[in-house]
Amino acid sequence: MKKPGAEKKKIRRSVGTTPNGGSDTPPRKQSSEKDVYQLFAEKVRDHKDIESRWAVLQETRVEYFRGKDFVSFLRSHSEVKDILGSDKYSEAEDIGNALLKKNLIVRCDRVIKTVRPGKKKLSTWPAHLEIFPIQTFSDNDAFFVWTFVKRRPLWQTLLSFSWPVLTLAICLFPVYPHQCKLVVLYSCAGVLLLILCLLLLRAAVFGALWIILGKRMWFFPNILAEEATLKELFQVWPKKDEGEGPKWTARLFYAVLSVLVILLLRHHAPDEAARARYQKRVYNIIDDVIEWSPRLALSGMMKQPPVVANVTDPHNNSLNGSESTASKEPPLAPDDTDVETSRDKLEGDDTGSMKDINDKDVFQQNGDDI
Repeated sequence: MKKPGAEKKKIRRSVGTTPNGGSDTPPRKQSSEKDVYQLFAEKVRDHKDIESRWAVLQETRVEYFRGKDFVSFLRSHSEVKDILGSDKYSEAEDIGNALLKKNLIVRCDRVIKTVRPGKKKLSTWPAHLEIFPIQTFSDNDAFFVWTFVKRRPLWQTLLSFSWPVLTLAICLFPVYPHQCKLVVLYSCAGVLLLILCLLLLRAAVFGALWIILGKRMWFFPNILAEEATLKELFQVWPKKDEGEGPKWTARLFYAVLSVLVILLLRHHAPDEAARARYQKRVYNIIDDVIEWSPRLALSGMMKQPPVVANVTDPHNNSLNGSESTASKEPPLAPDDTDVETSRDKLEGDDTGSMKDINDKDVFQQNGDDI
């Protein structure tokens, strides 16, 4: 007869084994392969020689690259494939398919598939993407989006901790010293004025070159782009014009329209007095914001309202006392100016009445003659 303890020991030993003698736990080779492709994807994404851009995919801002750029990158940087180990001799297409299977990248397609009016070809880097139905790697006008979160550098981590401090500093602006308020105010006003002047300047340069030369040249071309990175945002030189030149009739029409708008604005421009009034009004608003302090607010709260006497109270003699003192005071003598004013009124009334009498006599005399 077998003991029950021995059966339990046998059951416990047979939990981690399969009927073929193998183990249920996944082999270490599979987990290492996943880590290898993850490291390879991070290495490729952080490399500066592979070109990538930002776009909008289903209302989400994503980073993507082109298939042909990925193939050319692996051909020129074969040392990057050493991370893959045994798969380092695989072709670029096989590596791309492996990344797709492991959900490290997703194939996408451009949303706008037709050439826009005035353009000769489709955009090289579209700003809006959608998921492609067939998830296979291709280097023929195919775009691939990175699906994993990129590792943040140290300076971005430190910058994220500074945002709460900056928010608290903005909220405490009313209690700053007067000099600090002036520095913050004029700094923000200067930055805002710089941005507006930059936008107006680039629009003026674009309009002048478009009307005179018939070319589209936007300086700071990515200054208003949502998908541009910080490095691409301050790119000064314009891109090459890929579209057809405008017609001379359109250029002439917009030239005449620009001249009319300038003349209209010059005709209705405010004068110096209106400008001075507006400037004074703005300065008053700024002074109210800058000169505010907690002491003024506390002093206003500490002021007590004036005591109002209760008229219905029979025991309150303050009102009766004031009336009695008012009745005892002698009436004030009229001023000389009041006397002269009343005398002039009387004289005016007398002259007016005499004039009416003379008019009546003349009218009566004329009636008798008739």
